[in-house]
Amino acid sequence: MSNNITLKIEGMTCGHCVSSVTEELQEIPGVSNVEVDLVVGGASTATIATNEPVANSALEAAVVEAGYKLVSSGA
Repeated sequence: MSNNITLKIEGMTCGHCVSSVTEELQEIPGVSNVEVDLVVGGASTATIATNEPVANSALEAAVVEAGYKLVSSGA
């Protein structure tokens, strides 16, 4: 079973940023694919495909570890 999770990330400005975030997210157990859409000067989008449940806290920790911040979803 595959599930997609979409995150909005602030502070990314270049391809290196995309690589850093992708690398950190791919290290999380259960993550099968990561695609990042870079939006310079705005909130970039990361779409994460998972093949098992992944805690939101693990995703947020990976983004923070890469040096960026999740945009609050207001939820």
